[in-house]
Amino acid sequence: MKFCIATTQGGLDDQVSPVFGRCPTFTFVDTEGKEIKNVEVVQNEFATAMGGAGIQAAQFVVNKGANVVIAGNYGPNAYPILTQAKVDIVSVYGINVKDAVMKYIDGNLKPITQPTTPMFGGRGMGIGRGMRRGGGGMGIGRGMWGITGISPNTTATAQTREQEINMLENYMKQLEQQLNEIKKRIDELKK
Repeated sequence: MKFCIATTQGGLDDQVSPVFGRCPTFTFVDTEGKEIKNVEVVQNEFATAMGGAGIQAAQFVVNKGANVVIAGNYGPNAYPILTQAKVDIVSVYGINVKDAVMKYIDGNLKPITQPTTPMFGGRGMGIGRGMRRGGGGMGIGRGMWGITGISPNTTATAQTREQEINMLENYMKQLEQQLNEIKKRIDELKK
């Protein structure tokens, strides 16, 4: 069985990312029964896409032959692509990749039946880099209805305090990177 897990840095010890389409990396895990045969970490080239990151990431995962996808949240555009390809979609975060794979194999994680984020809940049109750098120039890029956080979902397994702290720290780092991009662009505009 081939798993695709949304991750921050990748590997069996990395935490499952709270997001699918804009996660920094995908960790692909091939298994036979309960035995892990191969692990491959791939950069998510769609993470910084101006739009359609979830759609492009979903198509990439399907093309790589994944049978199961594991991430915290899935948008309404990625979800149908994965379901049409008969990929099991599992929503969980705050645990490491190896644990997520084993919990699925053991039957402790079940596929979801609908997207976990609403329409317009994603990053939108980028961070407004304007014409010079090829950006969309459409605002700070948090969709049409403002910033969306990590939405709690009922299918996620219980997290230990340490796992939740780790997940929130990773999310904070991603937000800090976005804030730094915004500050840099403001400085460029003031010149």
